[in-house]
Amino acid sequence: MSINSCGTTMLNQGTYSDIGSITWNTTAKTSNFTATSKSGFFVNTTSGAITVTLPSSPSAGDIVGIKDYANTADTNNITIARNGSNIKGQALDAIIDTEGGSVILVYVDGTQGWRPTISAQSDDLSSPQYVTATGGSVATSGDFKIHTFTGPGTFCVSNAGNPSGSTTVDYLVTAGGASGGGSYGGGGGAGGFRVSFCAPASALPVSVQGYPITVGGGGAAVSPPGTTGNNGNNSVFSSITSAGGGGGAPADGSDGDPGNAGGSGGGGATSGGTTGPGGAGNTPPVSPSQGNPGGNGTSDNATFRAGGGGGGASAPGGNGVGSPVFDGGSGGNGTANSITGSSVTRAGGGGGGSNGPARAPGGSGGGGAGGFPGGTSGVAGTANTGGGGGSTHFCSGSSGAGGSGVVIIRYKFQN
Repeated sequence: MSINSCGTTMLNQGTYSDIGSITWNTTAKTSNFTATSKSGFFVNTTSGAITVTLPSSPSAGDIVGIKDYANTADTNNITIARNGSNIKGQALDAIIDTEGGSVILVYVDGTQGWRPTISAQSDDLSSPQYVTATGGSVATSGDFKIHTFTGPGTFCVSNAGNPSGSTTVDYLVTAGGASGGGSYGGGGGAGGFRVSFCAPASALPVSVQGYPITVGGGGAAVSPPGTTGNNGNNSVFSSITSAGGGGGAPADGSDGDPGNAGGSGGGGATSGGTTGPGGAGNTPPVSPSQGNPGGNGTSDNATFRAGGGGGGASAPGGNGVGSPVFDGGSGGNGTANSITGSSVTRAGGGGGGSNGPARAPGGSGGGGAGGFPGGTSGVAGTANTGGGGGSTHFCSGSSGAGGSGVVIIRYKFQN
């Protein structure tokens, strides 16, 4: 409830005991309680929020007074529970959420129920309001709505809520993953992974407007020789941009090719004696980090080569393994999150290309495995996870394309 300065001033004029025959209890309440008619109560929320339950089965003319004792209701609210009767004609509880707030409520009838008088204007007694929005695929988890965008769209807010209900939204924004490089190259880096869920201070306030949503596509597959994987594309919601993953390097290009930088970096590769470094992650930099670097590639400076794995949201890509097997590095693992109500892992890096007998696995969260002699093409990253694609075997097949990203928005819509 919001009590304006005029209403509060009127209650501070020393007329409490005369208004509607209210007797004020001067021992402040410090825990939940049920009010009695013709009584006023000072409520001390210094230690936490308190609920005042109105009398049951009230009669016309019943009256209750409530006053914030310690000027802390703006931090720890006073909830006025209606106990089966309407408040201002609505079947909703009310809230005192302003410092020093106060109200005198009189029971009128079964239609209007309790009405504020004397100490507050009729519009000062408010009920919780919640964010209301449309757009994407909408699901419900308990008291929360979840909007999932797997392609472009608009998150349209028609009610921005109030502090007694909800005014912010949580988000998960994953960019498109990159494709792997050609010819024993590096795995594609995962798309940048940014999330506020389970970190309430990071939630975004919203206003009544349309928020355009961009969902980044994955980088397109490439074929050897000498081809660097394509970066993924950015995903955007409001002020949050997640960067596309960095493409994996090829092992038959210049000696010691680095993977591309991105949300997570692409794996490096080399056909000479020098190390092929992985691309940088968290590019451009944000805090918390949106991704990790790719792993390094290796070779024997002659025939055998192994690409580094693409970076993932929670771990760097693995380095290519040298003599005697020359297996590609594993993709970095993604990150699990339960913003939808169930745990899902996203943004795993792609596996590097192998000259040895083992296919380098992609990272958990949609990363594709790398190519090897028994299966020349890399595996694509999984759609709508931002997973990086795997690299190819030597001069045949193609790398795996990056997986597309996703944008998920969650907010409280009821209590």
